[in-house]
Amino acid sequence: MKRREFITLLGGVAAWPLVARAQPARMRRIGVLTPFAADDAEGHARLTAFAQGLQQLGWTVGQNVGIDYRWGDGKPATMRKLANELISLAPDVVLANSSAALSALLEATRTVPIVFAAVADPVGAGYVESLARPGGNTTGFGVFEYSVAGKWLELLKEIAPRVTRVAVLRESAIAAGPGFLGAVQSAASSLGVELRPIDVRDSGEIERAVAAFAQNPNGGLIVTGSPAATALREFIVDLATRHRLPAVYSIRAFVAAGGLISYGADFLDQFRRAAGYVDRILKGEKPADLPVQAPTKYELTLNLKTAKTLGLDIPDKLLAVADQLIE
Repeated sequence: MKRREFITLLGGVAAWPLVARAQPARMRRIGVLTPFAADDAEGHARLTAFAQGLQQLGWTVGQNVGIDYRWGDGKPATMRKLANELISLAPDVVLANSSAALSALLEATRTVPIVFAAVADPVGAGYVESLARPGGNTTGFGVFEYSVAGKWLELLKEIAPRVTRVAVLRESAIAAGPGFLGAVQSAASSLGVELRPIDVRDSGEIERAVAAFAQNPNGGLIVTGSPAATALREFIVDLATRHRLPAVYSIRAFVAAGGLISYGADFLDQFRRAAGYVDRILKGEKPADLPVQAPTKYELTLNLKTAKTLGLDIPDKLLAVADQLIE
């Protein structure tokens, strides 16, 4: 080999690591699966909070990360189809919004890391082995302790003392449905309340059941947390108003839509915190080693206009502790 050729070759080898270091970092991919429609304000608010959390941690869409969204309808067949689509894109990690999204994703993969938010009872549903050591490929943020359902009933009696009959809307297809109903039942006897469970499957069934329930006096309504109920929140709120039923809801979005009162976890806070887990996974940590976290912020929201429409006087102590009053 000629001396000049050797020097040229050596120079190329010496320069290669510098060239390699100059290459841009690999674009990371995040998948997002939500049971909300693409035009749903609550769904957008949650994912906006997630995106803001990512940005604060140094992830910029189009520069070092790409996000693939799939908006669904909460129905199992649709969610399974969308979950399979997302997994086929080979994401580095997937965000699951609600039990409807998480169960579909776990059917699609047991290897791709998943971070969930707004999921009730992940242990009871079989999504994780334990809260401290999730195991498997998923971890995230639980949304409710079942005991909060007893608080919903207490609030209903406090704001509408005459209520002696309560319809409980719950989604029996997810683990949280029976869990919430059981917690309400535990509190009902001491408060002198008779319960009427109503399943959340479709709007027609809900309307018929609520209309039948409302034919008798002193009725009230509790709407437990579920993807299906949240997607139908405007319909459910209108139904409660039409039948003049005082109602307690699990999240603020119902009260923003005209509902009376809500008490539950701050969902936007959960999605901001979920960005932190996604960041840690993208940097090499495993879901199995990240404990499932409980809510750190709860919020009480009251709609004063709806209370006036129903002829209810909100107790001063509720007004004093409310996080938000909607006029």
